[in-house]
Amino acid sequence: MRTVAIVGAGLMGHGIALVFALGGHAVRITDARPETLAAVPALIGSALETLREGGLVEAAWTAERVAAAVRLCPTLAEAVAGADLVIEAITEKPDLKQTVFAELDRLCPAGVALASNTSYLDIFPLIPARRQERALVLHWYTPPYIVDLVDVVPGPQTDPALLDEMREMVIGLGQVPIVLKRFIPGYVANRIQSAISAEVYRLLDEGVATPREIDDAVIHGLSLRIPVLGHLAKADFTSLELQRQALLNASYEPPPPRTRSETLDALCAEGRTGVMAGRGFFDWGGREPAELFRDRDRRLIALKKAMRDIGPLTGT
Repeated sequence: MRTVAIVGAGLMGHGIALVFALGGHAVRITDARPETLAAVPALIGSALETLREGGLVEAAWTAERVAAAVRLCPTLAEAVAGADLVIEAITEKPDLKQTVFAELDRLCPAGVALASNTSYLDIFPLIPARRQERALVLHWYTPPYIVDLVDVVPGPQTDPALLDEMREMVIGLGQVPIVLKRFIPGYVANRIQSAISAEVYRLLDEGVATPREIDDAVIHGLSLRIPVLGHLAKADFTSLELQRQALLNASYEPPPPRTRSETLDALCAEGRTGVMAGRGFFDWGGREPAELFRDRDRRLIALKKAMRDIGPLTGT
C-alpha cells in the first residue's frame, strides 16, 4: 500500500483519488479552493454508487470505507506529509504548476515520486532539477474510474526504474498503462483525438454537417469498429494496399493546425460551454450535471462490461 497525495481536487483529482482508494492505497487530497475540496466526498460518493450499480466494485466498498481511505487536507503540507507519490492535477497553467512543484520540492523529502496529470504541457522544465530523476507524467482520462488508459511518460532524466515501478502500480490498479519513450504533447490518444477535432471543427465551420450528423457518423461508423479492432488492425482488415493507394491518390487533404474555431467562439460567447452550463453543441434539457455524469458513467460501464466479454481482435 502506498500513501498517495493528490494536488487538485477538481474533475480529474477526485476521480484519481477514487481509483487509488479502490486499489487499496491511502489517499490524501488537497485543493487551493476550499469549496472544491469540500465537494470531493459527494463527487466520489456519486461515482462509487454508479460503479456499485454497474457491478464494477464489490458491495463492500461503501461510502464510509472510501471516505476512510481518502483524507481531505486543507493544506499542501498536510497532504504530502509522508506521501510516497504526489500527483499534481491542477489547471493547465505553467506558472501555477511551477509554483506547486517549487512548494513540493520544499516540502517533500528526497526520493518521493512527483507526477503530473498534465495532458499537453511539457511539465519537466517546470520541475526543480534535483527532482528530475523521480519525476514523470501519469495521465488519466475522464472519467478515470471507468476509462482504463493511463499514460506513463518520462522526462529527459527520469530513472527507468521509476517507470517500471509506476507501470506495475497502474496494472495493480486494474488499469492499462502506455509507457512512452519520451514526452510528446497529448501522448497517443489525445493526439489522435486532436486530429479528429481539427477535422470536426472544419466540417462545422464550413457548414458541411451539423453536430448531430457528425456525432452520428462517429457513433455509428468509427466507434463500432474501433473498440474491437483499434485503428491499425482495422487497416489490416481493410487492406494495406487500399490504404497505400488512398495516400497515393491524395484524395483527402487534412486541415491545417487550428488555433480557433468560429463555431466554438460563437457557442462560448453565448454561454453555451457544455454540460456544466446546460448547453453546448447540444441542449441538455435542463438536467443537472451530476445526473448527466451518472447517465454517462452508466452507459460507459455497460459498454466496458460488454467489451470485456467480446474482447479485442488483435495480432502480434
